[in-house]
Parts: sequence; structure tokens; C-alpha cells
Amino acid sequence: MTQTRDDNVTWLTQEAYDRLKAELDHLTGSGRIEIAEKIEAAREEGDLKENGGYHAAKEEQGKMEARILQLTEILRTARVGEAPRTEGVVGPGMTVTVKFEGDDEEVTFLLASREESGSPIDVYSPKSPLGSAINGKAVGEEVSYQLPSGKSLGVEIIEAVPYSGM
Repeated sequence: MTQTRDDNVTWLTQEAYDRLKAELDHLTGSGRIEIAEKIEAAREEGDLKENGGYHAAKEEQGKMEARILQLTEILRTARVGEAPRTEGVVGPGMTVTVKFEGDDEEVTFLLASREESGSPIDVYSPKSPLGSAINGKAVGEEVSYQLPSGKSLGVEIIEAVPYSGM
């Protein structure tokens, strides 16, 4: 799954779309039924203030509903296929090789959504500090981005090619 520079569209492979749709169908169908049964069973145990099973089931229900909202939004904005990409320009769905300032080693990763975390290489989000800094930049460009510590780090873009599934 990749997101284009247009934050309103999420590009998905057919496999990723099918996987997310199946997860949503499960959660909105049998998943909701199962959690409702857990809550009802825990409720029958009595005093809800001190009922750990009830509170755990309610927390699980909240997490499940949040995931349903997330999946619904992803699938609502999804387009199945390949995102338009230009070799040599960093963008979602690209395999990117960079060299960090003060380090001779090159680092290669996929710039994509975390929904593609099953890929065989590291995945960096386009919305991460590094991803945001290099998105739209061309091979040979040097940019800096802010680390969580507040310091800036420079990075040079060595290569940007469409992800081939390695």
C-alpha cells in the first residue's frame, strides 16, 4: 500500500485491498458478535466496578471499533493499482537509498504506509520526519530533517526506484 502525495488517495495492491477488506468484514461481522458476547458474559458476573473481565472486554471493543474506523477510511480512499511514480524522484511506493550525514553506509528502505509492513525490507512512512523531508526530492539532492531529539540530520538521496517486491 502506498499513499500518493495527494493525502486523499491511498494506493493499494489488490492483495493489500483484499486483506484489509477481509479484516474489516470480520471485525464488523463476527468480531462484533464475539465481543458483545464477552461483554454480556462478564456483565452477568455481577459488580461492574470490580469486574476485570468486563473492563478488558470493553477496552478490546474500543480498540476494535477504532480499527474499524481506520480500515473504513483506508478502503474509502483506496485505489487499487500502482501509484504514478517517476524513477529518480522520491515518493510513496519507491525503494529509496540514502546516505546520512557523517555516515559512509547507505541505507535502503521502502517509502510506504505501515499497512505494507510485511515487505522484506524496512518500511518508512511518508509521514515520518525522514519520509516528509525526502518526499518529492530527486536523486542527488541533500536535505535535512529534524530528529525526535530536536537535532537536525542531513541526508543525501542516492537512489529512488519503484518498489519491485524484492
